[in-house]
Amino acid sequence: MPKLKTKSSVKKRFKLTASGKVKSSQAGKQHGMIKRTNKQIRNQRGTTILSDQDARIVKKFMPYG
Repeated sequence: MPKLKTKSSVKKRFKLTASGKVKSSQAGKQHGMIKRTNKQIRNQRGTTILSDQDARIVKKFMPYG
């Protein structure tokens, strides 16, 4: 059997934790910070864990973790 390819976009955007959860950057942090409140900007620092439903979709594109 040939090897399966990982989707390039998933490779760049997501990482797996040791326990198998999917880690991603916070949504809504790319541009337009002027219209966001300071509280929003503060709460969107760092990374977040995806919900189980979203993680299931992402893991389909990462055949080898």
